[in-house]
Amino acid sequence: MSTFPSRRRVLTAGAGAALGAGAFGASAVPASASPTASRSSAGPEETRSLDELYRAALAEGGKLVVYAGGDTPTQQDGTKAGFKARFPDIDLTLIVDYSKYHDVRVDNQFATNTLVPDVVQLQTLQDFVRWNQQGRLLHYKPAGFSHVHDAFKDPRGAWVATGAIAFSFLYGTAAVGSDAPRDPLDLVDPKWKGRIASSYPHDDDAVLYLYTLYARKYGWEWVAKLAAQDVRFARGSNSPGEAVFAGQKAIGIGTAGSAIPSSSSPAKFVIADGHPFMGWGQRTAILKQARNSTAAKLFLNWQLSTERQKNSFNGWSVRTDITPPAGLKQLWEYPDAHVDGFPRFMADRAEVERWKQTFALYFGEVKGDPTPGWPGLHPGA
Repeated sequence: MSTFPSRRRVLTAGAGAALGAGAFGASAVPASASPTASRSSAGPEETRSLDELYRAALAEGGKLVVYAGGDTPTQQDGTKAGFKARFPDIDLTLIVDYSKYHDVRVDNQFATNTLVPDVVQLQTLQDFVRWNQQGRLLHYKPAGFSHVHDAFKDPRGAWVATGAIAFSFLYGTAAVGSDAPRDPLDLVDPKWKGRIASSYPHDDDAVLYLYTLYARKYGWEWVAKLAAQDVRFARGSNSPGEAVFAGQKAIGIGTAGSAIPSSSSPAKFVIADGHPFMGWGQRTAILKQARNSTAAKLFLNWQLSTERQKNSFNGWSVRTDITPPAGLKQLWEYPDAHVDGFPRFMADRAEVERWKQTFALYFGEVKGDPTPGWPGLHPGA
């Protein structure tokens, strides 16, 4: 049995002073990690099998540390169990926390030369662009890279998405009966007052993007009506689904789910033609300074393998050569998923902050009157 370091020790190792990403993340770039490094080619795709990579990773030392974005410490237990079942002798430490915390840790570790993870798998898409420009990412193309949808990979292999995720709303089938909400417009019907849970849009950027799509599509009057619905807000995109599955609320907004048609599921994840939801690829990269680069390559190849991609919880894959289950299209084939929009949204941090503060006003986190005419935030802007 492997002895893992404690979660706290792995997260805080090398923290030193509380150095922010803005203070050191962009400037503490070693001379060898110049921006020109990001333009180098990663060469052809990996040709070694998983078993060959496994043996090479064991020869390297057999350890691997992954920082993964998520809402709860146990959210990636399935990933850990699957990896350990396939590669039992790899000493895997997989730490789950909010991506916006992980990226600050990594920036601080760069600044203090105390890097902990070998692999980062995060929702903060803008970090991968920045780290690549700083020469922090190992350019590498796992097997199957050529089959990954273009929007879900850096063409030079700096990063690749290993999971296709969608955020929308869902409802409990027993709770709503025959009067189920068909699209987001129905969520402001007074009959749902006090029966809706949502994750905070100003706490999670993916949920925030979903809410911006709603505001642009339906207008600020719709947002104001939703704010009057006595929505129970909680932290984490897991919270709305948990409230619905526990029977605490009828509807959950701002959460991931599966759109695979099912008559047995106690909840339905809603995707309606002509109405927005948001789709994205969770990016994964190997850090150039990784101590366990071969084990990191094994992890990426395993995550992109057809076996893993065919068994995604929501039926969607990042690969173009894997057909979704009956009733689904590829995620990027839904124009209402705005797959290309989320990376652009994440890149403009000033705009992100303006949206956060506006929704905080509407949903009562900041006292005062909402300002629907705020420049840059009006629907369609």
